[in-house]
Amino acid sequence: MSGLIETINANPYLSLLVTLWALVWKGIALWKSARHNQKWWFIALLVINTLGLLEILYIFVFSKLGQKTDAKPKVQAK
Repeated sequence: MSGLIETINANPYLSLLVTLWALVWKGIALWKSARHNQKWWFIALLVINTLGLLEILYIFVFSKLGQKTDAKPKVQAK
């Protein structure tokens, strides 16, 4: 693991790429959690840094679990 960290630190372009990768996923996940009014997810995503892994899981798995559908069944008039 320390070899990976040394490689990232030795190459500034790789370091920038990793930072941008994490920033994009974090931004999307924070935006979705705020839109869904999920305060605890927002705090966890803001504090915990996992290089985008937790954020990707939230976006594609956990944010869909608690969604409510806005669509109401249409009633036909007789």
